[in-house]
Amino acid sequence: QVQLVESGGGLVQPGGSLRLSCVVSGFNINRMAWYRQAPGKQRELVATITDDGSASYADSVKGRFTISRDNAKNTMYLQMNSLKPEDTAVYYCNQYIVPWAYGMNYWGKGTLVTVSS
Repeated sequence: QVQLVESGGGLVQPGGSLRLSCVVSGFNINRMAWYRQAPGKQRELVATITDDGSASYADSVKGRFTISRDNAKNTMYLQMNSLKPEDTAVYYCNQYIVPWAYGMNYWGKGTLVTVSS
């Protein structure tokens, strides 16, 4: 059974840091990704990572976020530093999915990140 379980979200002040985790079970994923969806906005891609560790980032988070994975633990991480209010969103993990296919795929519950003073 496929499962994606995100954790690590919370309330943080601007400039603060959080580390998100994603545990994957039920399938092996080559290219994994973090996504986020802010209130009233569409889901967007934040970062991707292949099984050999090659990473890519959205321009809005480049230099502030770091994606990583531990294949032995089937776990992926997102280290978020220098957080801004505009980073507030529900964060999801999944395999890499093209935007037009978001609605056709299974998603976990996500983890809420709120950046506010």
